[in-house]
This record gives sequence, C-alpha cells and structure tokens, in this order.
Amino acid sequence: MHRNGIIDAVKHDRSSRTPLSQPRNRKDGPEVAEATDLGADSWAWALAPRLAQFTAVARHEHVTRAAQELGMPQPTLSRALVRLEEDLGVALFARHGRTLSLTPAGHAFRASAERMLTDLDRAAESLRADADPSAGKVAFGFLHTLGSETVPGLIRTFRADHPRVRFQLVQNYGEAMIERMRAGDLDLCLTSPVPDYPDLVARRLDEQKLRLVVPDDHPLARRKRIRLAEAAGELFVTLEPGFGLRRITDALCAEAGFTPRVAFEGEEAETLRGLVAAGLGVALLPPPAVPRPGVAELTVTAPRAVREIGVAWVDGHQDTPPVAAFKKFLLSRRGVLLPR
Repeated sequence: MHRNGIIDAVKHDRSSRTPLSQPRNRKDGPEVAEATDLGADSWAWALAPRLAQFTAVARHEHVTRAAQELGMPQPTLSRALVRLEEDLGVALFARHGRTLSLTPAGHAFRASAERMLTDLDRAAESLRADADPSAGKVAFGFLHTLGSETVPGLIRTFRADHPRVRFQLVQNYGEAMIERMRAGDLDLCLTSPVPDYPDLVARRLDEQKLRLVVPDDHPLARRKRIRLAEAAGELFVTLEPGFGLRRITDALCAEAGFTPRVAFEGEEAETLRGLVAAGLGVALLPPPAVPRPGVAELTVTAPRAVREIGVAWVDGHQDTPPVAAFKKFLLSRRGVLLPR
C-alpha cells in the first residue's frame, strides 16, 4: 500500500533523419520516442528557439513591430521566418508589402505553437515556484513505520519557521525510495538501514530498539526480556524481501544462530502486529505509536536489536533553497529524531 500525498494545497515525433532544410515526408506514420531521445535532428531542437518569434509576427502581422517587441533587428527576424518556412516546407505567411497575413497552414501552426509556449511557460513558473525559498516544494520519502508520529512531527516543527513550504510526500520501503531519488522524483528520504551506495550521501540520525512481539497468550508473554535465540522454534511474520526491516530481521536471526521460519510476509508493521495478536506468529518490530491489545512486546537482550534511521540524498544534486533548509533541519535532529 504505497501512498503518495501532497501537503498544502500540493512525445516527441521523430521522423526520418532528413536534413531540416528539406521537407519531411509525413505520410508514413510517425515513430513515437521518449522525450529523452530529443536530439539535434529533431523538430523540437530546430523549432523551439523560433516559436516565440513566429507567434510574435503572427500576432502583429508586421515584422518590424514584432522585432521591436522581441528586441531584435528586423532583418534577423525576417531571415528567421524564411528559414522556418524552408525547414517546414510550408508557407506560413502571405506577404503584402510591409504587412503579412497567416496562411491556413500558418493558422494551424500558430495554435500549436502557442500551446507549446504556454506549456513551457507554466513548466518554468512551476520550477521557479518549487525553488522559492519561502514557498517552494520538498519531495520527501519516508518509511511506513515513520508515518504515524515521526514524520508528521518533523513537518509540523519545520513549518513553524517555514509555513509556506509545500511537501510532496511518498511513503514506501527503502529501496523503492532510493530508486525514486535516483530518478529525480524525490529530494530526500528517511530510511533504514542507512544506505551505503557510492552515488548517495547518507547520514545516520537516530536508532530505534526492536522488540520481539508475541501474542498475549503465548508462553513467552510473561517475560519482559528475551534472547532472540530462544525464539528459534517460533513462526515469524515479517515484511517482504526488499524491505529494510526484513533485512534487519534476517540478519539478527542469523546472528542468533537460526533462520526464521516465515508464516507471512507483509508490507506494513502494524499489519504484522495485528497478525501476531491473531496468533499467526511472532515478529521483530519497532515500538508502536499506540499500544496494541492482544500482544506482548519483549526487550531483546542479545543480539543488540536496533535499526538505524538515516536521511539520504543523491550525491552532487544541487538543492533548491527549501530542500537545503529541510535537509539542514533533519541533520539538526541527530539523536532526537524519534519520539522517546
């Protein structure tokens, strides 16, 4: 159950490689490619710098007035229009002395050009807004187990000094968040274990004790403390492979000398706690936000059962001011990140 949320109301047509100075054959169906395939032989590469020039002339129907608006020499603008028509192989304007009028093809091209320029303007304004120091956006990922108390508390405290900063929140398991950071979808994430990859920067912020959770009618429920090796014969309910807490559980059980027998694999710690209460097995889990009936939670004395929580980001990525401020805030929470 991977959820996305926003706090604070939060193809390219690649035809043949004919030189641009020659008309292209559009009768064959266009081959659609991803935007990342845009290259020097694409229409977008050739046309983008001239769309604003074309629309200005189309609006004024006069090259001199359009050139004045654009702040460029009139001969330069005239040559740009001629080259645009040559590249497209279509007459966009009918000339009438000093004035011009759009041809039918020009009218059709103007509508598309204005839509593209509007989209570009909106995209640029969105980027500027996201980078605004006082009202920008932070794309922040965190583990499910940090969603009930830790992350809401962090955001509440941060926004006391930055009330207009917006958050795009992604709740997921660690490896999935790391891939989203690499893809540019996230600025930062809180995860466990603290990742160790050459392309990431990670800082340990806090640690959280893990408990062995058992049904309240289990023979072990009368205990306060337990060595994990004593649970070697139990069935375990765990998170799915790929989750950080699953890797920690497997590692701790291996250190205790056994491989856990898994009765169920889930995606959320509180689901596991409920299944423990139902008698399906035992689990190694962080403390709950609110005590849950039907289970007993035992302190593990050996091996040392903790998970480290850290913040990570992509190395070399330039932060916007709001992201830099939130990163600085998170780093200031070393040792006090988690509720005590």
